Amino acid sequence: MFTAKATVNSIFREHAEEFCNKHNVSDHSKKVIRAIVNCRTVSLGGRIQKCDNCGDEIILYNSCRNRHCPQCQFKKKEKWIAERRNDIFPFQYFHVVFTIPESLNPIIFRNKKQIYKLLFDSSKDALLSISENKKYFGARIGFFSILHTWGQKLNFHPHIHAVVPGGGYVAGKEKWKRSPENYLVPVKVLSKKFRYVFLNCLKGMIDTGEISLDNTIYEDRTIFRNLLDTLFAKDWIVYVKESFKNSDSVIDYLGKYSHRIAISNYRIISSFEGKVKFLYRDYSDCNKEKILDMPVERFMKNFLNHVVPKRFVRIRYYGILSNSTKRKELKKCREYYSVKESHDHEQILGKKFQNSYDSIICAKCRIGKMIMSDTIPALNIRAGPA
Repeated sequence: MFTAKATVNSIFREHAEEFCNKHNVSDHSKKVIRAIVNCRTVSLGGRIQKCDNCGDEIILYNSCRNRHCPQCQFKKKEKWIAERRNDIFPFQYFHVVFTIPESLNPIIFRNKKQIYKLLFDSSKDALLSISENKKYFGARIGFFSILHTWGQKLNFHPHIHAVVPGGGYVAGKEKWKRSPENYLVPVKVLSKKFRYVFLNCLKGMIDTGEISLDNTIYEDRTIFRNLLDTLFAKDWIVYVKESFKNSDSVIDYLGKYSHRIAISNYRIISSFEGKVKFLYRDYSDCNKEKILDMPVERFMKNFLNHVVPKRFVRIRYYGILSNSTKRKELKKCREYYSVKESHDHEQILGKKFQNSYDSIICAKCRIGKMIMSDTIPALNIRAGPA
């Protein structure tokens, strides 16, 4: 007997109603659940495609397009990557990761939108200020940052991935400058700056009431002050991962990080008798791939912990790569290094997605193309929690 492979979508279809009845789920999270449950089902409607050679028909249901859905990220990712091909500077690239201590998690859960923004702002300020300092690099750089909130075990682990070109603009000398081979700025200095900016801003936002400590273990201000003292004395984890030598490797790497969600469907092995089994990489054990067995209720709760606030932007651009200056600065940089602008990304994107409804080769005869012959209307009533 054939059994369909377990996915995030199938797990929520089977258990969402019971889960929402037992737990206090926000309206925003319920909307995400409904999207995941209904994705690529008759609820969202679809289209019928017919082979122009043998007449065989298939039904393709519509996607939910929710950014938290593991079935809806490929096209968004490919489009984003193709559009980034002309954002690449002719420099070596670095991958910088900013992580905050786990002891802050109770405050983050209570103030996700504010803390996530603070995480972006603090890492941005640290990178821009240290790199522009003549003592360390002495040039104005640009980069983009991506928020991730998960670890391999679906645990809550907020951190920022910053992809940084190893070069920048020296305004006083009116010239572009490359970083030394495999080196941008001192990591310890960057870490201390990030810690200082983050904690000072956090304290100020709590003093003004912008961030709340209510209903957290730090509601008592004495406990919170002790936490601050501990965090100021602790080394924060900021590190530079592998660097990139050319634009192709940068683009390939971007795809791994740009539109990730908490867990992809390919990692899920099974969902049976209230347990979900999925693959994870154990970084503490030579990056070995292992299997984790997790109760389905905990799996769903952990997954929903990574739903970002409504309309919150997870990918942001800074410095000379900010949206307001990027085009002009890139043009100046290419002219300085005599690098021609490429328009291949437009052709690549066009080939991948043009006439996507009518380009599937028939699986039955392997000759004809599947042409859309009819549409299926969406249902007025859709599955998922109310």
